[in-house]
Amino acid sequence: MKILAFSDLHQSARHAEALTQAARQADLVIGAGDFCNGRRGLDQAMALLDGIAAPMVVVPGNAESAEELRDAARDGITVLHGQGHEIGGLRLFGLGYGVPVTPFGAWSCDLTEEDADRLLGTCTGADILVTHSPPKGLADVTSQGVSVGSTAIRDAIERLQPTLAVCGHIHDSWGQSGMIGKTRVVNLGPTVNWFEVGA
Repeated sequence: MKILAFSDLHQSARHAEALTQAARQADLVIGAGDFCNGRRGLDQAMALLDGIAAPMVVVPGNAESAEELRDAARDGITVLHGQGHEIGGLRLFGLGYGVPVTPFGAWSCDLTEEDADRLLGTCTGADILVTHSPPKGLADVTSQGVSVGSTAIRDAIERLQPTLAVCGHIHDSWGQSGMIGKTRVVNLGPTVNWFEVGA
């Protein structure tokens, strides 16, 4: 399956246009959270992606709640937050929000490591893991050189060993990738990222 994936759109019309154009070649589009900014402008952000005809699977970032994203999602978009979904024989599991809790304050949608571990623990198998936050120790370093990824997400990758794990959240690590066991992990960013994953 030819998959287009991105994260952290943050209402960028320029990036949304490039993603919409590229999505004409996609069997599936994955959005790994932060479509808007600070819980504002989500409807407008999702409208920027209206031209995408391929099925979409998305998770909320810390800039929008799961409920807000479900309300804003049009038909053809599946929102995952502690749930799995199968499409074309591929098993996906998604977890949104900032993990661990961010320093951004009350507007940010965050999870503790314990809550994230509990939600991820319901997953018994996945070909693709979609999270907003990166795993601890990979594609998770801020501009200050601090590793701020999630131990719960890393533990889930080590346990499940999906073919692919995609994330975003840490802007300074956009485009970085690596391996955890047999799993390729990629911090996406708002640009066009292509993957081929078979069922």
